[in-house]
Amino acid sequence: MTERITSAARDAGRDPAELTTIVVTKFHPADLVRDLYALGVRDVGENRHQEARDKAEETSDLEGLRWHFIGQLQSKKARQVRRYALSVHSLDRASVVDALAQPDPELPDAPPLPAFIQVNLTEDPARGGVQPSDVLALAERVLAAPALTLQGVMAVAPLEGEARAAFAKLRELSDSVRTLDPAARFISAGMSHDFADAIAEGATHLRIGSAITGNRR
Repeated sequence: MTERITSAARDAGRDPAELTTIVVTKFHPADLVRDLYALGVRDVGENRHQEARDKAEETSDLEGLRWHFIGQLQSKKARQVRRYALSVHSLDRASVVDALAQPDPELPDAPPLPAFIQVNLTEDPARGGVQPSDVLALAERVLAAPALTLQGVMAVAPLEGEARAAFAKLRELSDSVRTLDPAARFISAGMSHDFADAIAEGATHLRIGSAITGNRR
């Protein structure tokens, strides 16, 4: 997989070192995380809080392992994610931002939590993510939150249509967010089947699951 990502980056005229590959381990046991760690993987992702929390606890002895939360987050559980996650890729509404806006009293010395705004690139309001027209307003809310650091934007390509076109739209939104904060330059996009298109449109963080882990039996 590393060779495929490297090739896609070079085809896009980009340095492969610019990319962070997050291996998505949902539905797989913590033992797989240990196997991946032994192979050199340091960034892993989960989209369900309970599963992420439990695996993080089981692998807490692995020095340098970084957990990324990439799924929909409930406001009432948002603060719990801060206990184990290096970053959250799925801020999609004001209530979640507000739940994470202030430092956790039990972690008073913790640095601000890096976070991405998830964008809904479809016409389906049931899909996760904020509508493109509301991205800047939510970005301003994140920037005003003392315990958050805005990293950039995140999206999943629609099931219908060309992924490249969707990621091009995400890149435009990224440019808009950077007018508010030039440091919010990261783009979390690209999965097992469309990572090359995401790389071509500026993705910096890839979320790769089955192409690395295989399907859970």
